[in-house]
Amino acid sequence: MLKEFREFIAKGNVLDLAVAVLIGAAFGTIVTSLVKDVIMPPIGLGLGHLDFNNLMIVLKEGTPPAPYGTPADAAKAAAVTINYGAFLNTIINFLIVAFVIFLIVRAANKLKKPQEVKPVGPTKDQELLTEIRDLLAKRG
Repeated sequence: MLKEFREFIAKGNVLDLAVAVLIGAAFGTIVTSLVKDVIMPPIGLGLGHLDFNNLMIVLKEGTPPAPYGTPADAAKAAAVTINYGAFLNTIINFLIVAFVIFLIVRAANKLKKPQEVKPVGPTKDQELLTEIRDLLAKRG
């Protein structure tokens, strides 16, 4: 079993997949920073100095009672919250990553040249049978 595992790991596809996962993880952190530090601040500013990370619904107040400035403040007070602002940021992260992957796949598909399908001629057996048929047709 160890030999099979070693062969599996040594295959190029597994190594390519490992590299893709590592690059994808690094790309994910770049996109997270892009959304958090570049895209969301101007949107929040346009909506009246709103920080999407601080958007939450308090389901149960903690000690001290609400209002809480951030989800971290609510967590310190042991309040129960739905942090929908962080969820919105995550959705935007996903959409950006999905769009970039779409663009990469689209570009890769354009680079692939369609393979020409060569017409396959008759096999030697078929050629022999054709000759026999033609000879029999001439006799008959």
